[in-house]
Amino acid sequence: MLPRWSHEGTTNDSEDEEEPKRPLSEFYPYIRCALCSLFLIDATTIIECLHTFCKSCIVKHFFYNNRCPTCSTVVHQTQPTYNIRPDRQLQDIVYKMVPFLEESERKQMCQFYKERGLDVPNTGPVVIKRQKKENIPPSVFTIPPELDVSLLLEFVGAEEGIANYKPLERRYVRVSGEATVRHVEIFIRRKMELSSACQVDVVCGDHLLDHFQSLKDIQSFVGEEALQDGLLVLHFGLVLPSQP
Repeated sequence: MLPRWSHEGTTNDSEDEEEPKRPLSEFYPYIRCALCSLFLIDATTIIECLHTFCKSCIVKHFFYNNRCPTCSTVVHQTQPTYNIRPDRQLQDIVYKMVPFLEESERKQMCQFYKERGLDVPNTGPVVIKRQKKENIPPSVFTIPPELDVSLLLEFVGAEEGIANYKPLERRYVRVSGEATVRHVEIFIRRKMELSSACQVDVVCGDHLLDHFQSLKDIQSFVGEEALQDGLLVLHFGLVLPSQP
């Protein structure tokens, strides 16, 4: 049999040579989560920038931040979880590259459900049943047009002597421009479980806001100074009422 020749004029014996093996660590930037530094589980990709993380990691991250942890791109002004999608192809690649990872994850999941007396969900292949088009419900992610103002609520601290309040976990809120500062204060009080003796001061830019002011009016007279990536930024602090 005649030898095969490459374009450089040398014999090509690649069929007889074993493909060089690369260490798994070379692929870590592509198969590990940047948030937990472990191998991807339920790989989930941000559609705005295509960075991928574990589903549980990125959902927890979005409780406190609406930007991508890797590139700081704004994922969504108020609901960043709208713009993430499962990346099943990448997850299949991770399971094939890391031996026993899938089996270990399945065992941990079964143990989790059994310890809590719950039925273990079926992890086999999913059978998709066809539905009539008219029976498909409309998207649950439709944002009503009247919710036209996106808020970012920044907590600046509490006066000495104020304690026993919960952190504000939901900093990003979408509301109507007709809502007033009083409505924002009520929201903060409920979420942080504040005492009635505690006063909430709300500031936009350098302006201390009155309860009767609407968000639309605030955004109008403060201008660009009040906005950050399209969100109306309100800073608030907890103070004790002034003594008469």
